[in-house]
Amino acid sequence: MQRVSSNWFDRIVLDLGRQLRLSYLPPLMIYAAAGIQGLTAIVGTFFVKDYLGLSAEFLAALGFWAMLPWSLKMPLGHLVDLIWRWKAILVYLGAGLIAASLLMMLGLLSRPDAMASLMPIESWFVFSVLLAPLGYVVQDVVADAMTVEAVPTLDEQGQPIDAEQRRLMHTTMQTLGRVAIIGGGVAVALLNVWLFRDVGAMDQAAQLATYIDIFALALLIPVVSVSGVVLGSLLKRRELNRLRALGATEAAARLVQGGTEPTKPNPWILGGSLAFVLFTLAVGLGDVPNNKEIVFIGSLGIVSFLIWRLLRELTPEAGRVLLGTAIVIFVFRAVPSPGAGNTWWMIDDLGFDQQFISVLSLVGSSMALAAMFIFRRFMADHSIVTIIAFLTILSTLLSLPNLALYYGFHEWSAAHTAGIVDARFIALIDTALESPLGQVAMIPMLAWIANSAPAHLKATFFAVMASFTNLALSAGQLGTKYLNQLYAVTREVRVDGVVTVPADYSELGWLLWTVMALGLVLPFAAIIFVRLSRLRSA
Repeated sequence: MQRVSSNWFDRIVLDLGRQLRLSYLPPLMIYAAAGIQGLTAIVGTFFVKDYLGLSAEFLAALGFWAMLPWSLKMPLGHLVDLIWRWKAILVYLGAGLIAASLLMMLGLLSRPDAMASLMPIESWFVFSVLLAPLGYVVQDVVADAMTVEAVPTLDEQGQPIDAEQRRLMHTTMQTLGRVAIIGGGVAVALLNVWLFRDVGAMDQAAQLATYIDIFALALLIPVVSVSGVVLGSLLKRRELNRLRALGATEAAARLVQGGTEPTKPNPWILGGSLAFVLFTLAVGLGDVPNNKEIVFIGSLGIVSFLIWRLLRELTPEAGRVLLGTAIVIFVFRAVPSPGAGNTWWMIDDLGFDQQFISVLSLVGSSMALAAMFIFRRFMADHSIVTIIAFLTILSTLLSLPNLALYYGFHEWSAAHTAGIVDARFIALIDTALESPLGQVAMIPMLAWIANSAPAHLKATFFAVMASFTNLALSAGQLGTKYLNQLYAVTREVRVDGVVTVPADYSELGWLLWTVMALGLVLPFAAIIFVRLSRLRSA
C-alpha cells in the first residue's frame, strides 16, 4: 500500500514538478500576481459591511460591472497578436491600473475625510472595484500569450518536438498556471491568518491599522507581475540566441512574431470589439432602465458573432468541439451564488471573524491547489462533459452542509460531539471539499486552445473564448442580483449610531435552496443539449 501511494505521489505531484521549465516562470509570475490579489478580499468584505451602507443587491450588480472588463480580452487578445514583440508594455499598463486601485483603497482607509472631500466614499469604492479588473485582465491576456511561447517547438538538438509531447507540455503549462494562481491565494491566506491572529482583542482602531497594512502589502502585486515580464525578456533573448546558433531561423522568427508570418489586423474582431466597448459605455453610463441586462445580451451577441468568425479558422470538427466545450463551461460558470448576504449571516449569526474567514480562505485555496494534482490524470483522461457532470453532482452534494448550518444542524451536532462538530468545524470541512471544484473545469479547455488554435491567432483564441466563458460569471452575477431581489437578505446598517436597516436573514434559507437547485439543473441541461446536438466537447 505504501509503495502504491509513493508511486501515485511521484506520478501525480513530483512528475509535474519535473516537467517545470525555466521558460514557464515568466507567465507563472503574472498568474501568481493575480492569485495574490486575494490578500485584500477579506478586508474588502468587512470594509463594506462595517463602513458602507451598500445592499447585497447593489453589490451583486457591482460584481456584474466588475466582471465585464474580462470581456475586453477580445480586443486585447488580438492586440497582443498584432504587437507580439511589444506585448510586455501591456503588463506595465496593467500594473499601473492595479496600483491606482490599491492606492484609492489605502486612501479610503487611512484618510477617509480627505477622500470624501473630493468624492463620496461609496463612489471611490466603486471606482476602485471597477479599476482593478482592468489591470488584471490586461496582464492576464499577455500571460496567456506567454504560455504559448513558453512551450518550445524544438528540443536541445534542434529537432522538432512531436505533437503528443507538445500537447502534454501545454497541459502541464496550463495546469501550472492554475497552480500559480491558487498558490498565490494560499500564500496570502496564510498571511491573512497571521495578520488577524489577535483580531478578537483588537479594537476598531487596531483593526483599521491592520487593514491599512494589508493594502500596503498588496502594492507588491504589480511588482511581481512586472518582474515576470523582465525575466521573460531575458529568457526570450537567451532562447533566440540558442535557436539562431542551431540555424533554426524559422523557429526564431516564430518566437519573435508569434507565427511564421506577422498577424494581419482582423477587421471583424477590431470592429466588433469597438462596437462592444462603445455599446457597453453608452448603455452603462447612460441612465437606461435594465442597463445591465441590455449590456449582457448585447455583449453576448457580439462575442458570439466573433466566435462564429473565428470558428472559420478551424476545421468543422474542431469548431464543433470548441463550441460544445465553451457552451458547457459557460453554463457551469453561470450558476448564481447566494451573494454577500450569506457571508454577512456567517459573520453576524455564526460569529465568524476576520481570522476564521482567513482560515476558510486558506483551506479553500490549499484544497484547490491539491485538486490540481489529484485531478490531473482525471482531466487528461476524460472529456469536459464528464468532468462537468462529475463536478456538478459533487457541488450539489457539498451545498448541503451550508444549508444544514442555516437550519441549526451545528447546534445539534455540537451538543452530541462535546462541541467538536460545531459551526466552524462544518464550515471548514465544507470549504475544504467544495472550493476546488470551479478551478478544475477550465484547464482542459485552456490546454485544447493552446494546442489546437492556429499558431498566428493563439492569443486571439484565448481572449475570445475567455471573454465568452467570463461573460458566464457576469450572467451568474445577474442571477445573484435577481435572487437577492426575490429573497431579500439584509445586515444591520447604522448611521450615527441609529439603525437605519435592520438585519433580516429570514429568507436566506430559500435563497440557498434555489441556488443549489439551479446549480444542479443548469449544467445538466447544457450537457444534454450538447449530447443531442451535432456539437462535441474536448
